[in-house]
Amino acid sequence: MDTSKFFIDFQGEKYVDGWANLWSIGESQIWDKGFPNPALEDALVQQRSILGDPLTVDAQGVEHRKTALVPGCGRGVDVLLLASFGYNAYGLECSAVAVEECKQEDTRNRHRYPVRHPEVGRGKAIFVQGDFFKDDWLKALRLPFNCFDLVYDYRFFCALNPSMRPQWALRYAQLLAPSPRGNLICLEYPRNKDPLLPGSPWGVSSEAYWEHLTHPGETIPYDDHGRCASDPSRKPGERRFERVAYWQPARTHDIGIDEMGTGLESA
Repeated sequence: MDTSKFFIDFQGEKYVDGWANLWSIGESQIWDKGFPNPALEDALVQQRSILGDPLTVDAQGVEHRKTALVPGCGRGVDVLLLASFGYNAYGLECSAVAVEECKQEDTRNRHRYPVRHPEVGRGKAIFVQGDFFKDDWLKALRLPFNCFDLVYDYRFFCALNPSMRPQWALRYAQLLAPSPRGNLICLEYPRNKDPLLPGSPWGVSSEAYWEHLTHPGETIPYDDHGRCASDPSRKPGERRFERVAYWQPARTHDIGIDEMGTGLESA
C-alpha cells in the first residue's frame, strides 16, 4: 500500500483515524519487521551510563522500577524488549485492534525476550489505546505528567504531518521526567527521503528533531526545500531538551541501510 496516498484523507489531527483505519483493514504492518530494531537493544546496553539502571532506590531505601513509553508501538515488540531489560514498559496505540495485536504478541512470543539481568528481573508490558496528544490514556493508567523515565521514538516523528511537530516536542516535555532522570531516544528515520515528498513516512533531518526539541511547542520555520531553517540566534525554549549523546547505530533494520551499506539512521 502507498501510505502517502492513503494519508491524503487523514491530515492534521485526523492522523489517528488514518492509523486506526489501517489497523481495521489489516494493513497496519507496513513497517513491521517482527522484531525490535537492534539499535534500541544496543542503546540499552551501551548507553547504560546515561540511562541508568531500570531499578532505582529512593532515599528511604524503597526500590522502584523505571517506566518507559513507546508511542505508536505497532505490535509491541519494542515494549517487550524494554520489559525484558527491567522497565515497566507502556505501549501506546490508537486502535483497539492494535492493542489486541500487542497482547497476542506478548502471549505468543514473550519467550523471545528473556530477562537480561536476573538481579533486575522483568518489568511489566502494558498496552493502552489512546491519542498520544490527549490525556485520557494517562488518566486510565493513573499516571501523572512527567512520569516516564525513558521514551523511545522510532517512526513516530516521521509518521506525523510536519505541522504537528511543535505539538510532538511539547508533548514529550509533558510526559518525560525532568533531566537527568528522563531520557528520550529518537531513532531518526528516514533521513534520505526528500522532505517535500508526501508521507507517511515524512522525510526527516537531525536538524528538524533538534530544532523542535529545543523549542517545544514553538513554530519552527522550514525553507522552500522542506528543510528546517536553523536560527543560531534564537533562544532555546523554557522546556527545552538537552542532547547528552548522539551517534550512528552500528546495527539497525535493513531499511536503515542503503545499497552501499551506509547507515541512514542516527540516534
